[in-house]
Formats: sequence, structure tokens, C-alpha cells
Amino acid sequence: MKKLVIITHPNMEKSLVNNLWMRELKKHPKQFTVHPLYEKYPDGVIDIKYEQKLVEAHDIIIFQFPLYWFNCPPLLKQWLDEVLLHGWAYGSTGDKMRGKKLALAISAGIKEEDYREDGLYGVTIEQLCLPFKVTAQYIEAELIDIFTWYDVEYHPTPEVVQKSAKAYIEFALDLS
Repeated sequence: MKKLVIITHPNMEKSLVNNLWMRELKKHPKQFTVHPLYEKYPDGVIDIKYEQKLVEAHDIIIFQFPLYWFNCPPLLKQWLDEVLLHGWAYGSTGDKMRGKKLALAISAGIKEEDYREDGLYGVTIEQLCLPFKVTAQYIEAELIDIFTWYDVEYHPTPEVVQKSAKAYIEFALDLS
């Protein structure tokens, strides 16, 4: 079964890391359905039925995004609000997310050591991603893993960007 990768980057053409990650994913069409939200919905109007059918066709969903003010980009939050509906994703008749496996793939601009309880921001990536974990529990899915690539804010070298893509593709391929 292919994995659905929902990519949410508000400025993909200027992205070094997420853009390369997306291009590398596309080299594996038998393993991944690559779904860039800002490309699909430049006007911000989400086709809810389309998105729900896409999700229903996959057992593993990866949300790929840059950390955006210590959160996900706005279109991903909108997607969660509009697609994961009562009666579809949760509630007495909402079972479409039950048993799905979710993963996060995050590019973070700041250094890894800053994302520790004793670091600059006093929180870990796992703590910042707690809303995803609780959402997964609520819809009876499971957040199985978080991939984070740090320190991308200050123009990483091409070698570092390539290394991030290799590590990400290995992570994504290994999810089961």
C-alpha cells in the first residue's frame, strides 16, 4: 500500500529542504502518493470529499511541513479542521481514520539543541507535536513517528540538504 504524503509548505519554490524532499519522494511513485496542499489549493479552498477519499485510500499518512512559528503551516491546520469531520473521522459513525498510521516529517530552522527542555525554547519537538498525537488518539489513529531535520534556517550547504533528503526518504520508506 502506498503512503500518502501531505506536504504543506507555503513557499515551496523558495524551499531548499522541503522542495528536495518532495522531488525525492516523487522518484518513488509505487511507494508514495505525493500531495502538496498549497499547490492543489492555492486559493485555500479545500475539496473535502476529494481529500477524504484520498485519505481513505491510504493506511499510512505522512504530514510533511516546515515548523512554522512552532506549529504547522496554516493550510495544514485548515486541512485538519475541514477534513477530519465528525461522522467521518470521529464520532459514533466516524471511523474512516480508525487504525490509520500517521507520521510527521518536519524541517526546523533552529538548531536541535534549542529544542530541548534545557534549550533556548524549553520544549522538545515531541512536546510541540503533542496536538498531533492527541488528534491521532481522538480519531483512533496512531502517531507512529516524527522525523525532524534541524538547523535549516541559515542556508545549509547542498551536502547537508542532500543528507536530509536521504535520511527522510529512508525514514519514509521504513514506515509500516
